[in-house]
Parts: sequence; C-alpha cells; structure tokens
Amino acid sequence: MPLNDKKGRARAVMVLGTTSGAGKSFLATALCRWYARQGFKVAPYKAQNMSNNARVVPVSPSTAGTQSPLRGGAAGLIGKMGEIGSAQYFQALAARCQPEVRMNPVLLKPEADTASQVVVLGEVDEALSRAPWRERSELLWPHARAALHALMEENEVVVIEGAGSPAEINLHASDYVNMRTAREVQAACLLATDIDRGGAFAHLYGTHQLLPPEERALIRGYVLNRFRGDARLLAPGPEMLQQLTGVPTLAVLPMWRQHGLPEEDGVFDDHSTGQGLRIAIVAYPRLSNLDEFQPLRQAPGVQLVWARDARTLQGADWIILPGSKAVTADLAWLREQGLDAAIAAHAAAGKPVMGICGGLQMLGETLVDPHGIDGNAPGLGLLPLVTRFEREKLLRPARLSFAKTMPSPWSALQGLDLEGYEIHHGRTVQHPSLDTAEEILHEQDGSVVGWQQQNVLGLYAHGLFEQPALLKALFGVDAGGLEPVFEGLADYVDRHFAPGALMQLLEPSA
Repeated sequence: MPLNDKKGRARAVMVLGTTSGAGKSFLATALCRWYARQGFKVAPYKAQNMSNNARVVPVSPSTAGTQSPLRGGAAGLIGKMGEIGSAQYFQALAARCQPEVRMNPVLLKPEADTASQVVVLGEVDEALSRAPWRERSELLWPHARAALHALMEENEVVVIEGAGSPAEINLHASDYVNMRTAREVQAACLLATDIDRGGAFAHLYGTHQLLPPEERALIRGYVLNRFRGDARLLAPGPEMLQQLTGVPTLAVLPMWRQHGLPEEDGVFDDHSTGQGLRIAIVAYPRLSNLDEFQPLRQAPGVQLVWARDARTLQGADWIILPGSKAVTADLAWLREQGLDAAIAAHAAAGKPVMGICGGLQMLGETLVDPHGIDGNAPGLGLLPLVTRFEREKLLRPARLSFAKTMPSPWSALQGLDLEGYEIHHGRTVQHPSLDTAEEILHEQDGSVVGWQQQNVLGLYAHGLFEQPALLKALFGVDAGGLEPVFEGLADYVDRHFAPGALMQLLEPSA
C-alpha cells in the first residue's frame, strides 16, 4: 500500500494517554518496530519530553556516521552532537533508524520543582529556560513544528508520542505536545489508559469528552494497558464506551513486567529485584540516566535495590551513585538522609563503591562552581578529585578503554574496550595536594574519564552496564541486547490489537 500522498507526506500514528504513566512510551516503541517490520520507513517523534534521562545523538542527519548507534551511545558518529530524551532514542532504534535531535526537538530537564533546563534541537537554550511557562510554549512550537514536518517529508510512517493528558483544560490553549501536534498532521490517535490503576473507562470517556469536536474526531481507538485477569470480564464496558463516544477499543494489553525496555521516568519500582549480589543504587531526587541500569535489573544473580535512606544500604554488596541533574542539591539531600556516613562505612569495609558522572563528582573532595551552574560544595572525600563546573555542557559518544591492569575488586574490567556516552558540565582533575587516584578509563583521544582508589571507582561514561562485554566480565551474564526486546514488543502488539487495526490507522479516517 503506498503511504505517501501526492505531497509526499508520511502517515502519522499518535499515542496519547489519559494520564502520565499510561504506557505511551512503551506502546510507541512497540509500534515503531511493528511498522518497521512491515517494510515502512519509520521515525519516532515527541514534540516535548520532560525527563532527566537523555542520550547523545547527532544534531542533524547529515552529521551521522555510517555505523548504527549501539545501546550505550552512538559511537562512531561524527559531527555536532546534541541530546534527546531516552525514550525517543530507543524508539528510533526500534524503528531501525538513526536517532537525531528532530525526533525530540524540545527536552525539558527538571532542575528543581519549579525550574527546568530547556534543550532545543539538542542544545541548551538559557533564555528559554528562564522564560515563563505559557510564553515559552509559544516560542517552542515553531521549532517542534518544523522538526515534525521535516520527519513527515522524509518518512512513510511517523509514530508520535504525546505527553501527560491531552485534556488538561487549564493547559490546553498552550499545549503543543498533544492535540496541536495531532491536528498539524491529522494523526490517527490511540488513547491509552492504565487499567491497573482503576477508573479506566471513566478516564477514557472523560478525556474524550473534554476535547473539542475536531480533536475528538482524531481519536481512532482506545487501548486498555496493563490488564490483569480474564479480558472477558471487561464486557460490556468497551461496547458501552463505543456507544457513548463512537470510538472502539482496539487492544487490551496484558500486564507485562519483564518486557526489557528501559524505564523512562522514576525508578523501576519500589521493591528489590532478583537474588544474589545486592547492588544498591542511591535514588536521590534529581537522579538522571537511570535507564542505563535496566540490564542490571534483569541480570541473573543480581538483586537491585533503590536506596533513599541509610537502612536500605545495610547488607549491600555494591553501592552505585548514579548521574544527577543537580549534583550539589542531591549531595545535600544525601547528607540529610545520613547516606554519606553509610556510604563511607561501606567503603571503609572494603566493599565496592561506584560513581557515574554526577556520582563520580560527589565522590571527590570538592565541587567548584564559578559560573553558578550547579553550586559549590565539599564532596564525600572518597576519591582525591576536584570538579569544576563549566558553562559548556560536554556531549559526546565515547569509545573507551580500561587500563590493562586494575587491582581488585575491579580487576575483571581490566583491558576492556567499551562504548558509552558523556553528558556533563563538570570537568574533573586530580586534587593537587592528595595522593593520586589511578587513572583507569580513557577516551579514544587519551582523555581520562575514570579514576580508582582501591575499592572506590568513579566514571564519567554512561551506558557501560548496557555493554555485553562488561556484563559478562562482572557478572558472567550473556546479554542479548535490545533487538530481542524490540521484536518482543512488536509481537506483543501484533497479538493483542484487533486484526488489521494497526494497518487501518494508516488509512484516512472514514
């Protein structure tokens, strides 16, 4: 079936949700792979994402190298780099296309409850970061609109993800992420709801009714997500909902916890996972890039826990300090919870402590901020390092090599060549008056991005736990990567959507 109309534009399929956390990212990723498997040229798109989980990608397709991006970051790419939300990065890989900034033209990275850093087409825009919310939306929409139309011209199917709910009546006039985007390209919209929360039919009906008529007309089907039990017990709910709104329920998606797709927002769950080696990840308020720990969550022989208090660190074999969007504030929070003393005791007992990016900076002696980027603070003093925050954010894919010899407990890493990515304002060096740490991780250009002092390890590179070689070395795990995950997602929607429904979304509405 030829998709492009006489103007050469793609068909747009959009995933909306009745609430945040309804499963939009998950479903959009599954659709990207499903349509790609049908032979279409597919690209993902989200006008604006709010997340501290970001990936480093090319600013434009003309800067892309010939290699496909690997799971830990687009190593092998050349040209100017920017950042997008992790969800659109994974959706691009699912769509079998090169991730780039137009797929998420606006990224909001929360720095406090009432402030976010605004990233436009991959680059931080300080002026827009300071602009009032409603005025900012009108300034951002032209960037998002241009990126959307460019993707529509270059592809056959564009899978669009909405944000939150499209029916927030206090925000509707300035909301360009949902129905303004849908109207712009006359997208065939799916409205998903999390039935496990309860109130699913009310959420669907209320969302539909709060939309103006011209926007209701774009809703082509409902999706009941995370259903547990016998789907026959839903009757006559879907039939009654269709009578009330004219919109059919196209899929009932069963609860599936072990799908393997990295989570976009929040910690994975509030319970430990797995058995065996107990790894505690400190879950401070502004932690970032947590999606890189998904492989640990699934690794056999590993028990992953999220630590918000000192009690949770008791009995941990490892402690990991992850990335942070607000290092100084998260470090202050860590001290308020008494986690600093617990981490110090863990290190003094000879147990492994690892810091990644912001976590590395916390492990050092001092944080220096001459430009007001993050704040000044003393570090935890577990590595003899000093970090200075610079105005320019460093964004780059990384080709990395561990030192040929490394002492225990990290000796399994010695000699490994890996790929990852860097995204940080800090620049870290050895403290001039303390014993030096071992420089154990180097970038391809020779720059140092990892230091070790006995059982304490600090790294600037994200994405290393996504590398099969590291998982094999540390845990003896043979990781299958993301391809089986994407294929499983496509199989899942293929089984549970009404026959022919996904192809019918590509046809004009009756």
